[in-house]
Amino acid sequence: MSARALRITMTVLATIGLGVASYLTYVHYAGIKPACTAGESCTKVQTSIYSELAGVPVALIGLIGYVVILGSLLAPETETTRFATVAFTVIGFGFSCYLTGRELFSIHAICEWCVSSAVIMTLLMCLSVWRFLRGDPQLREAPAELAPSETAAPLSAAR
Repeated sequence: MSARALRITMTVLATIGLGVASYLTYVHYAGIKPACTAGESCTKVQTSIYSELAGVPVALIGLIGYVVILGSLLAPETETTRFATVAFTVIGFGFSCYLTGRELFSIHAICEWCVSSAVIMTLLMCLSVWRFLRGDPQLREAPAELAPSETAAPLSAAR
């Protein structure tokens, strides 16, 4: 996958995550039941004591997280911005794991909106780590273009 396609894919995923988190934040502040195909499980999760952290809705924390990730993806691509995206997505993934654990072991209900956000964050984390580890594709291509002329000189000099 090209660096451009990878960045576009991650931007689309972050935008979808932003939509999910925006909806959940709206539901929280509007005091309405979230749309849910699994009966009342989404409502049970959204109204539990774990739906807030220090008085701040976790949906709002997620919304802010997706905005920050999107910002890091829209910034000019450098090693620093790629690392920042990794840091933000790893934190988001860890927070999603914590919240999923609360759903499974404390609330005993699964919110499909929360699961979709956790899946999106997991994909973003994996893609951001891959993007960071592969580095700047332009830097890898430049030495390959120089290689034929550089290797020709030493071979002829060795003869």
